[in-house]
Amino acid sequence: MRYAFSTLGLPGTPLERSAALAVAHGYDGLELRAHPEEPLHPGSSAAERTAGLRTLTGEGVRVLGVAGYAKVAAPGPDEAVVAEVHALIRLAADLEAPYVRIFPGGGAQAGAEADDRAVRRLLATAPFAERHGVRILLETHDSHRTGAAAARVLDRVAHPAAGVLWDVLHTWLGGESPAESSRALAAHLGYVQVKDVASAHELTPLGLGRGALPLAEAVALVPPGGWICWEYEKRWHPDAAELPGQLARGREYLEGLVARGTGGTGGPAGAVRPSG
Repeated sequence: MRYAFSTLGLPGTPLERSAALAVAHGYDGLELRAHPEEPLHPGSSAAERTAGLRTLTGEGVRVLGVAGYAKVAAPGPDEAVVAEVHALIRLAADLEAPYVRIFPGGGAQAGAEADDRAVRRLLATAPFAERHGVRILLETHDSHRTGAAAARVLDRVAHPAAGVLWDVLHTWLGGESPAESSRALAAHLGYVQVKDVASAHELTPLGLGRGALPLAEAVALVPPGGWICWEYEKRWHPDAAELPGQLARGREYLEGLVARGTGGTGGPAGAVRPSG
């Protein structure tokens, strides 16, 4: 198994520092948040991209994915969304990253029209991604937070350059068990994003294994040799504990789950699904 963490847990941190932390604590890669607040984003110059890649490869750390904010199921003109996804693909290609993360963003009442928009835009961008050696991953999030909802879109797209990023928190919040999510997403899986929280109503990030998520069950379903990425949402919860001091324990916890290879509960609250 290969391990990464998201720079969302280190908001605004220079690449040199993020890379050094990954090396020091045994992580193979970084998921880079592609936002103007961060060192690299779609507006970064060619020189900045080259320097960033040199910094990361010099430390022996690869970019797992570029975490963008394009919303392929959102209302509005297709052209702007397609252009945003294309910009993320170019950034990923420049950083030699295999994946780009996008969101659904279909809104609270998402239905067939939101699905149609997502399918249409993914079909428009997937060939461009394939030509650049990049795969677009639709995260299980917001309007399509369950594996079933994401698969509903991706089954129709049926393109090798379009897949899914399984965010274990959101499928759980959507009422799916890890086994149900895995079955729905197996044909489309890019990588798995893990985190931990106290409950469905208290989403302040916790160290892995200290909350309610069924992480052991989810990790047991990751294909051998796959990527597991820890997304610690420090950017949205500034009062949460700092990430660097937790990185070693987090990797050791994940390695323990992989070694055990059995289902179970992710923390003191067990694998109980959220209600509402």
